[in-house]
Amino acid sequence: MTLRFWLGALSLVAGAAGVAAGAASWLSWSGDRDMERRVASIREAHKLPALAVVVVKGGRIRESIAVGVRKYGDPTPVTIQDQFHLGSETKSMTATLAAIMIEAGEIRWDSTLGEVFPELKAGMDPQYPDVTLEQLLQHRGGVPAEAPPDAWAQAWQQQGTPMEQRYEFIRAILSRPPEAQPGSKMIYSNQGYAVAGAMLEKVSGKPWEDLMTQRLFQPLHMESAGFGPPGTPGAVDQPWGHAIENGAARPSQGDNPPAIAPAARAHCSLPDLARYTIFHMEGEREAGLLKPETMRRLHTPPAGGHYACGWIAVPRGWAGGMALNHGGSNKLWLVVMWLAPKKDFSVVVGANIAGDEAAKGCDEVIDAMIGRWAGS
Repeated sequence: MTLRFWLGALSLVAGAAGVAAGAASWLSWSGDRDMERRVASIREAHKLPALAVVVVKGGRIRESIAVGVRKYGDPTPVTIQDQFHLGSETKSMTATLAAIMIEAGEIRWDSTLGEVFPELKAGMDPQYPDVTLEQLLQHRGGVPAEAPPDAWAQAWQQQGTPMEQRYEFIRAILSRPPEAQPGSKMIYSNQGYAVAGAMLEKVSGKPWEDLMTQRLFQPLHMESAGFGPPGTPGAVDQPWGHAIENGAARPSQGDNPPAIAPAARAHCSLPDLARYTIFHMEGEREAGLLKPETMRRLHTPPAGGHYACGWIAVPRGWAGGMALNHGGSNKLWLVVMWLAPKKDFSVVVGANIAGDEAAKGCDEVIDAMIGRWAGS
């Protein structure tokens, strides 16, 4: 079966990882020893610093494996409880936060930019005031795939609080014409999710980071979850990301600017991410933090499309119907989620490097775990 997820929208850096093939494989595992060896072999074949996977079946974690090192050139082994940068996996979390706030009556699916930001309405391009929150969460608000260079340069200066940075960033975005007529097509846009996150901040008066922590991470007991690169700057107390430069892997603790945090700036351990998938799968069947009908709305794309609210919904035979998928990368990490709600099965896999080899390695691990668990 072909499991390659949609990479084009993630702007991953291409090229082979330059981690030494002979590097030792430190292992943290729970489950089948043969599968542990298989994951270690995949990591070595694709020359990845670290590779980890967690499998959910029947509402609980059934297998977890971590192999490799936290930082290329340092012997500290990765562990299954280590934190991975989630990249665009953050999008489904922002959409979930929006749904929580919608059920609380703080905002609506059809709340518009003009309603939420009346003070910006005069300076918006005239096509933006009627764009809704749901359109932004489905990448159908017309917001461009690439930020204007001047707005992006300003975002990197990181002046003011993260909330202030996002406000100035979206002000610049919304003052320019959209890439397409809102509602006419799907355009994958980190900028659109920054706008959605700023809408949640505006109606609540609280930073997106606080809202995520208080409304989502704490209720789900995602104690490892946080924002920005994992770990202490300069220390190897958590894995580092790795950039590919001239065919070699360079360790880095860099990240996206806070202005686009609602699109791609969260981190957590893979077991916590697996518990997040349980929440989404169980939420389709019974009320919890969200009503089942709200969860199904998050998972259902508009007619003729595949992108829902932070999830790509595609039919897969092994899933017994519709599967939910997303990948995330800040060009230093790669994390992939696959959920099969009808099979009560999910798999999350991560590497602390991005690029083609990381994508291939993650796909091979996912394929192996689907073969082992999806049909059982």
